[in-house]
Amino acid sequence: MSNKPTMYQIRIGGQLGEQWTAWFEQMTFTLADNGDTLLTGPVVDQAALHGLLRKVRDLGLPLISVIQISSGQEDEPGASQ
Repeated sequence: MSNKPTMYQIRIGGQLGEQWTAWFEQMTFTLADNGDTLLTGPVVDQAALHGLLRKVRDLGLPLISVIQISSGQEDEPGASQ
């Protein structure tokens, strides 16, 4: 079993500004053409994933999807579709 973090892409309905980057630490923000925000990055375990999802909930923005992605896939636009 690997200790390497798993990569996730979290799609949020609405645009998050740059002021939220520190709150989501290692996640990369991408603004989608349709107005959604994609958070992509490493998540060390399920507890950390649930922590991220709590932050999304606390923002009051709709959670569209949570997808585990394979290495290299995070650079492909629409890779989670």
